[in-house]
Amino acid sequence: MRLNKALNDKLLDKRLRDKLVSEGKLPKADVEKFLNDLPDDAANMTTTDEVDEKLRASQSVTVE
Repeated sequence: MRLNKALNDKLLDKRLRDKLVSEGKLPKADVEKFLNDLPDDAANMTTTDEVDEKLRASQSVTVE
C-alpha cells in the first residue's frame, strides 16, 4: 500500500503534474480534486517580520 501511495503522490508532484496533464496521463479533474482537498495551513504560517523580531530579540546585546 505504501508503494501505491508513493506513486500516486509522485503523479501529483508539482514538478511533474503539468507535464502529465499536458500529455493526457493525468486528468485535470484529479489535480483539481487533490488541490481542493489539501488542508488549510494558514494557522501554521510565520511571516518574515515575526522571524526578524524573534531573531533581534535573541541577539540583543548590552553595550557598556
